[in-house]
Amino acid sequence: MKTNYCHLIIYRTLLVLAAAVLLSACNSSDKGNTRQAPAPTDPGASNPPVATFTVGLLPDTQGGTDTDGQAHVSMHPMSELLKHQAEAGVDMVLALGDLTDKGSTVEFAEWRSVADQYAESGIEFLPVMGNHETSYAYTYEWIKNMRDFIPEDATHMPGYEWVNYYVVRENVLIVGLAYYNLPVAFEWIKDVVALHEEKVEHIVVASHDGLIGAKYGQTREQIVDGTKDDSRVSDVQPKIREFFAARDVIYVQGHEHQYQRSLISAKTALTTYPSGHTPQGGNYRMDVYTQIMAGNASYKGYEFRYGERDLVQLIVAQKNATKSNGSTHYDVNSSLLRFTGKRVDYESYFSEHTASSNAPEEAFAADWKLLDKFSRTTDRCDTVVYANSILPETRPVMVLQPEYITNDCLGADGSYASLAGGMNNTFNRTDTRTRDMGYLPGFSRAETLNDLVRLNYQWLYQLHQRWSPNLNSAARVVPDYPTDILVVPETTVDLKEHVTLSWLPKQATASDILIVSGTQNQTGIYQDDYGVPKDIETDSGLALSQSDGTEKQPVALPETATKTWDISNAVADAYALVFTGPESLDSATVTLAQKDGDQWQPLSPADCIVDAPWSKAFLETSPARAAGCEAHPLVGLDKAFGNRWWAVLNRDIEVALVAR
Repeated sequence: MKTNYCHLIIYRTLLVLAAAVLLSACNSSDKGNTRQAPAPTDPGASNPPVATFTVGLLPDTQGGTDTDGQAHVSMHPMSELLKHQAEAGVDMVLALGDLTDKGSTVEFAEWRSVADQYAESGIEFLPVMGNHETSYAYTYEWIKNMRDFIPEDATHMPGYEWVNYYVVRENVLIVGLAYYNLPVAFEWIKDVVALHEEKVEHIVVASHDGLIGAKYGQTREQIVDGTKDDSRVSDVQPKIREFFAARDVIYVQGHEHQYQRSLISAKTALTTYPSGHTPQGGNYRMDVYTQIMAGNASYKGYEFRYGERDLVQLIVAQKNATKSNGSTHYDVNSSLLRFTGKRVDYESYFSEHTASSNAPEEAFAADWKLLDKFSRTTDRCDTVVYANSILPETRPVMVLQPEYITNDCLGADGSYASLAGGMNNTFNRTDTRTRDMGYLPGFSRAETLNDLVRLNYQWLYQLHQRWSPNLNSAARVVPDYPTDILVVPETTVDLKEHVTLSWLPKQATASDILIVSGTQNQTGIYQDDYGVPKDIETDSGLALSQSDGTEKQPVALPETATKTWDISNAVADAYALVFTGPESLDSATVTLAQKDGDQWQPLSPADCIVDAPWSKAFLETSPARAAGCEAHPLVGLDKAFGNRWWAVLNRDIEVALVAR
């Protein structure tokens, strides 16, 4: 059996040709942090449809060892996951390493017995090696089994054939790397991107592990806890972060047996400012890349160790399920990335289960729930909205903002939009586990305990000072001089929101289309480090978890908070959106509309639209409207300004001006 991509080419050729004008309009600066300020376009123009390419993420599928000592693949969760992704219409599955536990012939046969049927149906696979393959498998065994899955047209890294490789599909460059190979392959990745960056709009790098971990992570393992004079990772780690951020890379990985999505800064979290636009450069993005730990499809789960690496990391989603220490189940996680032109839509689902072997009686039917999502384009502005648990005396230092408020973000047709108010009162909270670190003079990078303290604050954690607050603890690491051990205390982390304003060309609309995303991913749920539920409204955080040395306090959630992992019915905190249409449009002939399926519907009936400029007071007290208007979002038109619309919303949304 050989996965064949060629049969898709003819089918997609017409769509690709139809999209050529649109794709060529996305210049190379979209891969960096700025683009040229757009010239207004014809408001009557329309845009042809673009092909969608869908990628599924398959995390670790280790099944443990039976009583005879034979290791297995976790076939029950793997089967449910691939069934889910096939039904979702995936074109390719990225198998993110640790396909096996011991790299045995039996395990590869089990893995193939599940995957083969989907490959034969036309789904491509791009598998990468995990540490359980690099440790236990033979090169012969890996190539023998995986060459039937690794696409025939994949380009292999010289010297690392069948280890690191890439393919291009539609407008997406996908790079697959083995465990610990990101630093090794970095120069090659740069060459690959340079070769293709004029032809692609999205870059996905898939590997087993990453720079920043939840339990592991190369920065902790190879730099802070690393070997003296071994600079293979430390020399390139900042360069990788800068390169990935400049090109808006989506980095996906396995290894951690828990779900996490975060932003990794090219600089530091406290010097990564919200984005907007400049008069000459147009819109620019935040200096970050997206890292997705794809969760679990195995019979083991890990707790959250070491916590947020808050020097460079901003966690926006986190879920643990360990079936231990009070946790009653594992999760199986199925995540989907859909690329359509300059747009990417992401959804991550989970299903709880208690299976711990391939015994027939442990089979289960997954009950999938939506855990995480985002929709955005390469033409966007970003901000991080912090939880409203920051102490009043904390300096904002440019970024510690719990309010939904942004500068303007420009559309290509002359439209522009911003967020203008609202507070992040509904947020998730998670605990971490205490860990420690030691050193061995003459062998480890750290020669003394103070060296180890320094390395942690140089690479992992923000040193807490008045002008550089650490919201996770005033004492992120603690040297225990009597025992000569560095303690990383358990703490409590409040998650952030990555809120984006993205633009798409007009499509059956009078103006360009604005996508607001990232406002309704959290529901007020609180878990401990192993995934045991806690109550954010009654349970305090762990000791020292607040920036003043106390613990984080319980939170009074809004009535709309659902306190559940399923975000399909989540309600965002109320926020204000201001949308200013192009000068070429007469506000009397258009209205602000939302996309509902494939149709555009007015946000509010004409007789419910408030004739007034936006005021933050409307978040607390709604202005007078006609009877029955309370069933519709609060929408206003600032006629004194011109074609300026505003709305109070409580969810992610796509909006545009449409003809009345």
